[in-house]
Amino acid sequence: MNHTPSAAAPERTQHGVPHLPKASTRFSKRSAAAVLVCWLLVVFDGYDLIVYGTVQSSLITDTGWGLTKGTAGTVGSMAFLGMMIGAIFAGRMSDSWGRRRTIIACAALFSLFTILCASAPNAFVFGGLRLLAGIGLGGLVPSANALVAELVPAKWRSTIATLMMSGVPIGGSIAALAGIPLIPAFGWPVMFLVAAVALLVVVPLGMRFLPETLPETLPETLPAAENPKQTVGFKSLLRAPYLGMSLLFAISTLVTLFAWYGLGTWLPNLMQLAGYNLGSALTFALALNLGAVVGSVATAWAGTRFGPIPTAIAAAAVAAVALAVLVAGPPVGLVYVMLVLAGVGTHGTQCLIIAAVASHYPAHLRGTALGWALGVGRIGAVAAPQVGGLLLAAGLGVNSNFLAFAGAAAVAAILLGIIGTKIKTAKIQSKSTTSIGASNV
Repeated sequence: MNHTPSAAAPERTQHGVPHLPKASTRFSKRSAAAVLVCWLLVVFDGYDLIVYGTVQSSLITDTGWGLTKGTAGTVGSMAFLGMMIGAIFAGRMSDSWGRRRTIIACAALFSLFTILCASAPNAFVFGGLRLLAGIGLGGLVPSANALVAELVPAKWRSTIATLMMSGVPIGGSIAALAGIPLIPAFGWPVMFLVAAVALLVVVPLGMRFLPETLPETLPETLPAAENPKQTVGFKSLLRAPYLGMSLLFAISTLVTLFAWYGLGTWLPNLMQLAGYNLGSALTFALALNLGAVVGSVATAWAGTRFGPIPTAIAAAAVAAVALAVLVAGPPVGLVYVMLVLAGVGTHGTQCLIIAAVASHYPAHLRGTALGWALGVGRIGAVAAPQVGGLLLAAGLGVNSNFLAFAGAAAVAAILLGIIGTKIKTAKIQSKSTTSIGASNV
């Protein structure tokens, strides 16, 4: 007699790890706990974004490592290079190996190597540790988002995916706030020891509350042409019917992350070069991240109301305008306002892209698609610290950075407009095909 697990009773694997039912139509307390753990892990992704920016000046002036603005940009890029590697492979691994194990492994990896950064003896070792930590960090976001997408009802998927990413600017805000008193009192290494909280507290919570989920698949009896399970992985993303959208999502993520991570890495240093002290420079970084927190909530609502792509176009345009205004050297009050708007726009755009990807692809490709978009997108994150440092080293000044990041946000708005047009065209064609089929019945 065949037995089908009920929606109320999670299926158990041979290792005793619960599987939540696929295509969940409810949001249980257990699911809520798992989403909260994933969100806490995303907070550390945001902390890592800003933590290097908070210590960059100290690494240049206080370590004796011989860092310059250009080489400091290279070291800053190492974590993002690791994130690129982690995002690509962990997304694919989470589709085959399982979300839970991938998330826990990535969290343990980034925590351990971030803690070790505090005792790095030179820039080479520090950069290597940042690279290894970045692999774990990069794998967290696509894996956690893929898991969360399977834990919540489909109608909430876009909203929860966007709110999940509020953890990034909240983590960045924690880094900026912590750096103001901690760096002068204890030196830069203490900022990396905070990762012990993730290793000792959040990872055990993940082991306790994260379930394993089963990707939705079509019946095995379907022909290969109709059964997407027959063609999983990156090959499926890079051929019809997904090729065009996969490339557009990836490039949109690349330019968005170029603006977001470029600001996160260089903003404190840029503001110091503009004449502000470390404390004031960190409050500007705080404004950027608080804007991103507001953006996470605002874009979650707007994305549900108007759709993730139209909202993302507007958010990217807001970021481009706000960063362009900074070039004019406005009064300090207006600088804060523009940085808040830049945070709303850059991070909000990325949240909405993730929500759109999570909704656009079928469940058996969701982790891979998120990993692909974020992995290719991390090229922008890798390039941003390098480009920022090279522009400053070339003597082009602080405004050259703001112009570069504003231009990236503008390109994101254009690409997202193309994505929106393609989605709208596909819907029209689908309705037309359905109408023709109905008329022939």
